[in-house]
Amino acid sequence: MKIALTGLLAAATLALGAHGAAAQTNLKWAHVYETSEPFHTESVWAAGEIEKRTEGRYHIDLFPASQLGKETDINQGLKLGTVDIIISGSSFAAREYAPIGVTYYPYAFRNADHLIAYTKSDVFKRLAKGYEDASGNHITAVSYYGERHTSSNKPIKTCADMQGLKIRVPDVPAYLAMPRACGANTAPIAFAEVYLALQNGTVEAQENPLTTIEAKKFFEVQKHIALTGHIVDHLNTVVSAPVWAALSDADKAVFTEVMQEASARTAKIIVEREAALVTGFRDRGLTVTEVDKADFEKTVNEKTKPEDFGYVSADLEAIRAIR
Repeated sequence: MKIALTGLLAAATLALGAHGAAAQTNLKWAHVYETSEPFHTESVWAAGEIEKRTEGRYHIDLFPASQLGKETDINQGLKLGTVDIIISGSSFAAREYAPIGVTYYPYAFRNADHLIAYTKSDVFKRLAKGYEDASGNHITAVSYYGERHTSSNKPIKTCADMQGLKIRVPDVPAYLAMPRACGANTAPIAFAEVYLALQNGTVEAQENPLTTIEAKKFFEVQKHIALTGHIVDHLNTVVSAPVWAALSDADKAVFTEVMQEASARTAKIIVEREAALVTGFRDRGLTVTEVDKADFEKTVNEKTKPEDFGYVSADLEAIRAIR
């Protein structure tokens, strides 16, 4: 009987141990940004906080710098189950639900504060719900990515200066509006390949926030930066449909709270860096030019409209009206 009892206790201990091991869910969080960027550093912080606040029930591994594929790949990975959480732009979410892409339409936002106000608005809630209904994936947070400016191998002061310019833009509709309205020739080169394309002359220009120009070292292969500020950019933190559905309400609240805290931390870092980078790039010998934004915006509004790219003008006007 003692032997039998000992065996039963051992079996129970093993079962408990197996159950304890299974209680931890391992998740993969992927993005295309460098480990030096706040999108990564604050995601690492968030992963640790989620594990801590869920008492170890969720462990999240980070895969930065396109380790699990380009941005298109990781968005597809949400469907395939190869990734559970991603950081990605609304331009990619728009492939599932086109209207949400209007947030990348040129001059939709005035500045970072306007973008943050949008994330708390009914317009955002409606567009995010449309994306979730279409994809099943849930947007937990929105991070300020920075104002997108144009770097090139020639000076740019007006929209007309971009006539014939070979410029890399992401292969998504909203990014095409400004360069095409200004007469540039756009090339959809993958993000990971932009540096080489600039270096070997495949393209003459690209557009990204100053923080990205620094992180990706585009300043090494470009001579000029025009502060076009044509898009006040942002990134969504997105949880896959199966993972979000499996979370309890309490855990959903933890994921949301932590990821929004991480987004706020990211925004603070980026705003501070942007303020210093204009001087920093000039110190490196680049020409940094204030452009006539009104000229760019007027040209875009005259030559394009949101519907040309699958968006809704009423959504754009509602966003622009947010104060």
